[in-house]
Amino acid sequence: MQTENNLLITPPHGRAFLLDVFHPHQASRGVIIFAHGFKGFKDWGHWHLLAAGFARVGYTFVKFNFSHNGTTLEEPLALADPEAFGANNYRLELIDLGTVVDWCCEHLGAGSPERPIALIGHSRGGGISILHAAQDERIKILITWASVDNMAFAWQRSGAAEQWRKEGVLWITNARTGQQLPLYLPFLEDVEAHPTQYALQPALQKLTCPLLIIHGNADPSVPLAAAEQLHQWKPEAKLVIIDQADHVFGGYHPYPLTTLPPPSQQLLDRSLAFLAGR
Repeated sequence: MQTENNLLITPPHGRAFLLDVFHPHQASRGVIIFAHGFKGFKDWGHWHLLAAGFARVGYTFVKFNFSHNGTTLEEPLALADPEAFGANNYRLELIDLGTVVDWCCEHLGAGSPERPIALIGHSRGGGISILHAAQDERIKILITWASVDNMAFAWQRSGAAEQWRKEGVLWITNARTGQQLPLYLPFLEDVEAHPTQYALQPALQKLTCPLLIIHGNADPSVPLAAAEQLHQWKPEAKLVIIDQADHVFGGYHPYPLTTLPPPSQQLLDRSLAFLAGR
């Protein structure tokens, strides 16, 4: 396995971001693109071990930082740019993901019958992946890990929208660091102005590729009910529940171990089985 780290990608909106590629030793069986979640980044925790697990069995694995996730080109391991974090929105994330898909087609030969594209999204990245896959016929397989079922999940659950409108900013606590991160009002206004564009139910019903929904039954961040709702909207999808798995399937950051936590090993095994058509 060979890796290329921190490749520079520039999307149409102009704010560049970084991308990693894990190449298998053998001919690639396909290209997997991984979209991280809210307050996440490509180098978080044990994502590199999961990437290596896919590469070892023949898949090219691509992980990237969303352009406005709060990391910078100089500091990809920290949410060092709270202003960029605050200026994020789903339109930008969809542009970023589309740019990565285009890059993979151009530089990795992705999208051909020999190298089909699979998309994996974690948490909010699962929602973004659903929205993108519903519009992009190049995506041949979609897998969600602990996905949200509503793109307004974070603030609807907490009832924070009114305070957000009043103050013009919603403050988000990074539980790991204690850092206070802003979300500015245009984020909320963009979601409210495009309720159909960011709705997951019609996106799932439009989806034509196979879908695997994986969730832990001990997830404190996005309840198992979210996965059950996604499955209800797309009954032909496969739902896998991992017992005692939390939101990150046993991982944490930083993750110093060289082996996956047991729930993540199950996550990898079930994802690989689905990719293989089992």
